[in-house]
Amino acid sequence: MPATDIASLPRTIADLPFFAGGRYPRPDLIGRCSANGIAGIAGRDLVDRVRDLGLGLGALGMSRGDRVAIVAESRPEWLLADFAILTAGAVTVPIYPTLAPEQIAFILRDSDVRLAIASNAAQVEKLQAAAALAPCLEAIVAMDAVSATGPVRVVAWAEAVGLGHARMVKEWGVAKAFQDGAKSVAPSDVATIIYTSGTTGEPKGVELTHGNLAANVAGSQERLALEETDVALSILPLCHAFERTAAYLYLSTGVSMIFAESLDTVARDLLTVRPTLMTGAPRVFEKLHARVVERGHAQRGIQRRLFDWAMGLAAEAGRTSAVAASWRWRLADRLVLHRIREGVGGRIKFFVSGSAPLRRDLIEIFAGVGAPILEGYGLTETAPVVSVTPPGAIRAGTVGPPLMNVEVRIADDGELLVRGPSIMHGYHKKPVETAEAMTGGWLHTGDLAFVDEAGYLAITGRKKELLVTSGGKKIAPAPIEARFKEHPLVCEVALVGDGRNFISAMIVPDRGAVARIAGVQAGSTAALAPLLDRADVRQAVQAIVDAVNAPLAQFERIKKFALVPDEWTIASGVLTPTLKVRRRVVEAKYRDVIDRMYAG
Repeated sequence: MPATDIASLPRTIADLPFFAGGRYPRPDLIGRCSANGIAGIAGRDLVDRVRDLGLGLGALGMSRGDRVAIVAESRPEWLLADFAILTAGAVTVPIYPTLAPEQIAFILRDSDVRLAIASNAAQVEKLQAAAALAPCLEAIVAMDAVSATGPVRVVAWAEAVGLGHARMVKEWGVAKAFQDGAKSVAPSDVATIIYTSGTTGEPKGVELTHGNLAANVAGSQERLALEETDVALSILPLCHAFERTAAYLYLSTGVSMIFAESLDTVARDLLTVRPTLMTGAPRVFEKLHARVVERGHAQRGIQRRLFDWAMGLAAEAGRTSAVAASWRWRLADRLVLHRIREGVGGRIKFFVSGSAPLRRDLIEIFAGVGAPILEGYGLTETAPVVSVTPPGAIRAGTVGPPLMNVEVRIADDGELLVRGPSIMHGYHKKPVETAEAMTGGWLHTGDLAFVDEAGYLAITGRKKELLVTSGGKKIAPAPIEARFKEHPLVCEVALVGDGRNFISAMIVPDRGAVARIAGVQAGSTAALAPLLDRADVRQAVQAIVDAVNAPLAQFERIKKFALVPDEWTIASGVLTPTLKVRRRVVEAKYRDVIDRMYAG
């Protein structure tokens, strides 16, 4: 089946359900995995499902221009809710389900949310708690059956759908009015307000229009050429702009989008769905690679040697096309590599990685295995894709050329500037910040970058995240941290040393790797702590520090490091919902440890 012509794609996301439902009647256009298989929503049923819910939300008070929050894990209902909001001309405000009530309350209050849609009892409870600080919230629709009580009215999903269906049956012209209302939504209308997680400061609400999102879908399809025969497994949060735009792209091109039941079931769901496409954050691919290596190293004798040889050859093949076409690779594929592809379903055409830099060695190994990862770059403010690697033309260390409808320019200070139809409408209620971010139509990304001789974009660091030593030397920590994470022993790392006389590293080592060095079973965080003072563990980390330091200028080199046993998580506040490290939180959390490194 040929790729969808981008000229035929919808001009607004409000038109997308009608477009997809009419053009792609397949029985599994949207689905979700469970232990019993895949429960699907047929394309021919999509409009009816969206209409009934949208009319039900209207009966609960939603009207054109209203902001409606979704606080839920990724699942088909998330998309149905999003489309029900957008076809009514209302505005979707996605909220990470990992946020605390106080953080949720800020978003509700700042965007004047009147109605919220939640996944389960835990999220309803958080919304009820948040309502004390956000009196604008009037009602909550719960996807799952809940018995939570609180100051805000809770309506069951089935009840909301029932209200809408009853309106469609009993009220003359309601169904036509629904469709006419969706068609009246203009590309210039705001579709969503997405709050940046941010590594510092107050969250900002990014306003994206229907036209912004539709333009990004068109540019992404021109680059990736997805086909109606493709099947995608979705594991990332839809509240993040990356996966949400991927969902719009899938449905615009007839790709079957199947949600994993949860992050814990991804290994099972890969074998059930057998996807041809999957998006992921770098940590997803790091864990996938670690699982492959762990299984390979569990073998003994000739099987272990064959595995190591094949993986080494795969890394070579990812760097050199001649190796990928050699008889040696074909032999490695027959003996080992094909089994790795079978472990992810056996049909992967490519993965796409976004939201943070991906280790270069992983790009090479996955390409050499025959399951290539295309790396992309973007921001919430760019709806979000700026660039992505073309299939079959990977250049490790870059994030591909800009999309066909996106312009980039490198400022005199090295900052990446972006212009095009997918650039945000602005920051919600923040005209000063909007003006600071936009100059002459160019968005200042805050990222440092260059464009190579092939026109591929390479990101080198954050302009505002430079560490400045007491001697006035400026160091971009991101590329150095990325080199650390190329080593399986390093799980997380954050460089520190702003205002100090040298740079140090806070390192969270991989629990399993430390246990292997120490010759013990991998245990809990508490069991890990005593191992971090062992000489053999510190020597292994010092070897990594030495390797990372080797190509660096003297002032950039890490002089000391500290190993910490804690797992850095979103819940602990160290990681943002997009899994970026909050450096200021690290510095505050480990202030005593850092001070001891710099003592004397």
